[in-house]
Amino acid sequence: MKLRFIQLLFFIYSIVFVSCTSEKASPDYNQYPENVGKIIINKCATPGCHNPQSELATGGLSLASWDEMFQGSRNGPVVIPYRTGYSPLLFFTNTYSDLGISLVPTMPYNKPPLSRQEITTLNNWIAQGAPNENGFVKFSDNSNRTKFYVTNQGCDVVTVFDEATGLPMRYIDIGSANCKGPHQIKVSPDGQYWYVVFYAGAYIQKYRTSDDSYVGEINVGSANWNTMTISSDSKKAFCVDWESNGQVYYLDLDSLTILARYVGMQLFVYPHGVALNSTSTTLYVTAQTGNFIYKIDVTNPLSPNINQISLNGLPFSSTSSLDPHEVSISPDGTKYYVTCQKSNEVRVFDINNDQMIAAIPTGVFPQEMSFSKSTNYLFVSCQEDTVSFPGKRGCVSIINYSANTLFKKIFTGFQPHGLVVDDIKKQVLVANRNVNPNGPAPHHTTVCGGRDGYVTFIDMNTWELVPNIQIELSNDPYSAAIR
Repeated sequence: MKLRFIQLLFFIYSIVFVSCTSEKASPDYNQYPENVGKIIINKCATPGCHNPQSELATGGLSLASWDEMFQGSRNGPVVIPYRTGYSPLLFFTNTYSDLGISLVPTMPYNKPPLSRQEITTLNNWIAQGAPNENGFVKFSDNSNRTKFYVTNQGCDVVTVFDEATGLPMRYIDIGSANCKGPHQIKVSPDGQYWYVVFYAGAYIQKYRTSDDSYVGEINVGSANWNTMTISSDSKKAFCVDWESNGQVYYLDLDSLTILARYVGMQLFVYPHGVALNSTSTTLYVTAQTGNFIYKIDVTNPLSPNINQISLNGLPFSSTSSLDPHEVSISPDGTKYYVTCQKSNEVRVFDINNDQMIAAIPTGVFPQEMSFSKSTNYLFVSCQEDTVSFPGKRGCVSIINYSANTLFKKIFTGFQPHGLVVDDIKKQVLVANRNVNPNGPAPHHTTVCGGRDGYVTFIDMNTWELVPNIQIELSNDPYSAAIR
């Protein structure tokens, strides 16, 4: 009996001991797949490097867990699911020229570089979406999430941001061999689709916002397509060809066909910005080298009535001191605003009688506009302003559109252009092109090469930049939109 009792105790002890030993023998890689975790946890997230205790000294990046990795660094994300050519984690660990981009300083810092097999493991993992240990791919769980979109004009991609974290989550290849230079991006009013206009191509492309997949394209013919505006029902659009003998096309976005062409010898002289009133009956198009805009009655869009509106009360001229770039209609639909890039101002007009209400001074070379609907402020990018902030290039001018007065100027980054208001988060995303070689040196490059631009955010509560956020994108971030 005593022997059996001892044997029973030994059996229980063996089970407990073996179980505990087995548990200790299974390393925890903090949500990374085991083959990836062995590399990142053991060689990157070590004391003095990319762990929570040292991240402030290492670019703000912690790799201690899969979740922390996707919080990125001060320069933005280090891994973009499915995109090895846009994931800096690879650039700074790779020392093999045939395996992709290789940048310095090589990581792990002052330690032996990763082996060829380790780089191949990381590369394959990112190419498969960089999933966690359970196979979940980051940002794949909510097709209705709010997103920012930014075109990279020098790279033929669109960067997709997760609005909640403010970080890029996908890079979407757009265009084709015969369709280059994504100039403008627009999200349909119903939030279901986004469209890209190319300045060097024959197509306008359509994508779903739910999963950013390609839907189709409209063959509009080779031209310098610059801008477009979409009807309030999201079914029709007008796009503009910026040339000395320009043209405007009327499009069906459901069937992806051209419904009408507004063309003619010198009918449109360098048309650029375009806006449509809330009832989709009046179209406004800027004449970028002139002192006027085109006002087009499109009550019957197949038979438009085209007129010109002087912006300074002088006879119409194709050359002037104004050069209107963009036109945008106020949220209440009572006024239209025009950026005049040569006179460095925004001019405001009554939509009912086309009388000028105000001329508001801005920074140098005002370009794009975005209205806040929850506040009375209009944000204007002034791309080449070297006056407002000496030694720097560019600013964003903030206008109180209730009083039609300049409220403030902010330096957001080098050569700001595209911008978009997020009224829910009370922030403004600003795309800073940084194409001038005198701009700040990028932290890294991408598969596209060239000079990376970056995104910053204006806090609408403090009216200052969100601190310590400068997210690098690929070459020439140009136009921005929100869904």
